[in-house]
Amino acid sequence: MEIFFSVGEPSGDLHGANLIRALKSRRPDIQCVGYGGPKMAEAGCQLHEDLTRWAIMWVLRVILNLHNFIGLLLRANRYFRDHKPDAVVLIDYPGFNWWIARRAKAHGIPVFYYGTPQLWAWAEWRVGKMRRLVDHALCKLPFEEPWYQERDCNATYVGHPYFDELENQHLDTDFVRQQSENPRPLVTLLPGSRSQEVTSNLPIFLETAKKIRAEVPGVRFAIAAFSDKHAALAFEHVLASGVEAEVHVDLTPELIHSATCCLACSGSVSLELLYHEKPAVIHYKISRFAHWVQSHFRKVKYITLVNLLSRNDLFYENGYYTYDPDAEGAEQVVYPEYLTYRNRSDDMAKRIANWLKEPESTRNTVEQLRALKQRVVGQGASSRGADYILSHIEQGQQSPAEKAA
Repeated sequence: MEIFFSVGEPSGDLHGANLIRALKSRRPDIQCVGYGGPKMAEAGCQLHEDLTRWAIMWVLRVILNLHNFIGLLLRANRYFRDHKPDAVVLIDYPGFNWWIARRAKAHGIPVFYYGTPQLWAWAEWRVGKMRRLVDHALCKLPFEEPWYQERDCNATYVGHPYFDELENQHLDTDFVRQQSENPRPLVTLLPGSRSQEVTSNLPIFLETAKKIRAEVPGVRFAIAAFSDKHAALAFEHVLASGVEAEVHVDLTPELIHSATCCLACSGSVSLELLYHEKPAVIHYKISRFAHWVQSHFRKVKYITLVNLLSRNDLFYENGYYTYDPDAEGAEQVVYPEYLTYRNRSDDMAKRIANWLKEPESTRNTVEQLRALKQRVVGQGASSRGADYILSHIEQGQQSPAEKAA
């Protein structure tokens, strides 16, 4: 049995690796090949290309790299034609993966989307592609299954694979102990897993840190870097800002666990913040044009996964909703969030300084997070996904007589 993977994000590389391990634990003879990242390679996937190095966003960057994507698509198409794997599994990365799905379908290969794109957020018109090109949509969030099913997609909720990884984390206890022995409160800055996110978000994070320190002189700051490259980039921004902040690589869970509160770039890291029951403010800087696009096409009120899991009022019908810290009911939003082209450092510094200065406020937020964690966090997405994929591949391999029996 052979499965072709197409995975283009660092987070998808992590989920793909865990899925591959679950598949191999059930079928040791299974062959996993295709596009992914280093974690998938460690799990036993034969990579044709490290697609995670092309983890880019926005139209201009895609256009500049279009020749690379076309080459990868043609290579995958030849592989489908010559080898015809038993299934294609897509994870995130919808722009490129729609094309992979189209070529797989052309060769009669069943397509599984493990971790469906967030079409419900801003691109509902693309649900037609899901119906045509994807045989099995495996959903990460509970409200996704009925949303897709109502639009005639074959969707099944398996859970969020990130929680599997969090349950299996082993913290560096020596580092955590060192942090706990320091009596000064720690604010962890999480600027993202892409270079462009670090470049866009970290300067405003450091400006926010400067304003927090003006309110809480004893506070200290640490930056969680995704790689050595990002650490070097972070050091440059720290030196330019004049803010005293440590930079650490591969210690994100430890820095979240040790922090009093965090300032984070929007992404799956919000699930990790929830898992550690950590108060946080979420930020994502975009261009004025991107904000205009959001205001016309986004259909959900929140950009943060934890806020989406915590609320029932996800969608809005009229106008454009954006989080306002001064609006009625703002305190019910678990993580204050700012998807913005404006400088919101004053608002973010005010909220974080309040957590640092008022322990009761921090405790209330932690209790809110703990209740939500008990309700939504659970293991088993990788196992459920592997069982589903294998059962449907094996069913497809049966002869008509076997299926009738």
